[in-house]
Amino acid sequence: MAAELTVPQLSAKHRPTLDQALSAIRSRAYWSPHPEHPKAYGETAPADGLAAFQALHGTRLDLDQPGTDGWTGAEVSPYGPALGVEYPHADPDVLLPAMKAGMASWRDAGPEARALVCIEILSRISARTHEFAHAVMHTSGQAFMMAFQAGGPHAQDRGLEAVAYAYEEQTRVPGQADWSKPQGKRDPLELGKTFTAVPRGISLMIGCNTFPTWNGYPGLFASLATGNAVLVKPHPRAVLPLALTVQVAREVLAEAGFNANLVALAVERPGEGIAKTLALRPEIKLIDYTGSTEFGDWLETNARQAQVYTEKAGVNTVVLDSTDDYKGMLSNLAFSLSLYSGQMCTTPQNLLIPRDGIATDAGHKTYDEVVADLAASVGGLLGDDARANALLGALVNPDVKARLEAAAGLGEVALASREVANPEFPDAVVRTPVMVKLDASKPDPDAAYLSECFGPVSFAVAVDSTADALDLLRRTVREKGAMTVGAYTTSADTERAIEEVCLEESAQLSLNLTGGVYVNQTAAFSDFHGSGGNPAANAALCDGAFVSNRFRVVEVRRQA
Repeated sequence: MAAELTVPQLSAKHRPTLDQALSAIRSRAYWSPHPEHPKAYGETAPADGLAAFQALHGTRLDLDQPGTDGWTGAEVSPYGPALGVEYPHADPDVLLPAMKAGMASWRDAGPEARALVCIEILSRISARTHEFAHAVMHTSGQAFMMAFQAGGPHAQDRGLEAVAYAYEEQTRVPGQADWSKPQGKRDPLELGKTFTAVPRGISLMIGCNTFPTWNGYPGLFASLATGNAVLVKPHPRAVLPLALTVQVAREVLAEAGFNANLVALAVERPGEGIAKTLALRPEIKLIDYTGSTEFGDWLETNARQAQVYTEKAGVNTVVLDSTDDYKGMLSNLAFSLSLYSGQMCTTPQNLLIPRDGIATDAGHKTYDEVVADLAASVGGLLGDDARANALLGALVNPDVKARLEAAAGLGEVALASREVANPEFPDAVVRTPVMVKLDASKPDPDAAYLSECFGPVSFAVAVDSTADALDLLRRTVREKGAMTVGAYTTSADTERAIEEVCLEESAQLSLNLTGGVYVNQTAAFSDFHGSGGNPAANAALCDGAFVSNRFRVVEVRRQA
């Protein structure tokens, strides 16, 4: 069957976007082709997106995949309702060979054609952003506006960023070259050479519960754009957003004349735990994973046949030394601690505060005053239930609730968590953050602040000095990892010292944020998410290293 989408058509439509993405990753300036505001998608888009999402309830999402041996699906929204969507359950012995069968023509299409097809996939997902936003909201527990932005345009930006890096890395080497070596009086040695970017094999993308698209799209599109087939294995509580993604990708691939099985879905039955089984299959050559350190370490140790990219747990830290905008600092930190109930891999956990206090534009503030003022700032931000619901979303699973409740017993509670009612979704579990005072004066290998406590939990840790704070920062990043580090200081020397720790330990640093940019948010095309240089993650989203090992360049030499 002839392709409905040709490369010239795709080039006319999407080559400018690819060029702008390539320019953005080089300049690191702000750029996004995906609108953040819901109204940008048309007057009827909000109602249409909600209707499309609701129409999925109680249906069977048939992807026409080979090897479907049954149906499964048991997602329940963190807001209460059961989604009731069924998905195909795959027999890998049938599905994986079918996926591999499409790779030769996908490889031969070349980097530009693959990039343009990927951008068409992202473009169609973008057109359905409202629908995807509801799917993300009701699988992750994010509040709608966050699900719309983080699960929609920001995720799409990260996918496009991966496509741009993939294209950039694959085209560093020319496709062909004429080689001539002079031999003095003899005829030169002459060869014709071709260079082809060759995929590694089938890529397994293991999705997470909290950010299924934002964390999933970089690996998915990095692998697809470099010629690999991609098997998407969603988290069992967050299948729908990635199932819809696979559906769109298969439609576009088929219309462009490629094998739809280059992208497929693997959903597990309750308690089946297929991630380990799939990860060890010899056909799987690449793995992308976001989740617990325990399983990430298992993948890195056991999936030896594959190149494994992991984002795991870390202990994110903010050092408070001094500030010339005390009110702005408190407001910025309060928002960072509250957003999505702290259920972000970038949310600050440890707030390191000298026990003698800090210098501010509002005068010297003692440790107790800083903690009390920050608690009051969080309380004021979340004092109105409507605003609290819009910022907090819902707790994604019972484990987060259990950690939140247990945290109150770890030390003196500076800010107690409270229950927030959600009138639209009365079954939603919504809780404000808890802040606990701890003391680092006595070394304790089992101290709570030395481990990640994922969720709306923060520790105000009293330290003897800023120098001690930097020692503790270095230790936690080196031993436990960190996705983000924040710091507040008016001292140039202290700023340099903090920066040196982060450079040596490969941690991304944000200094003196007091406005509308927060330590737990990053912008595609400009900010790196993670560094790949500390235990929290072995890769960064996105850089050249994230894509360059997903393919190999194979050379063919011919006598001229």
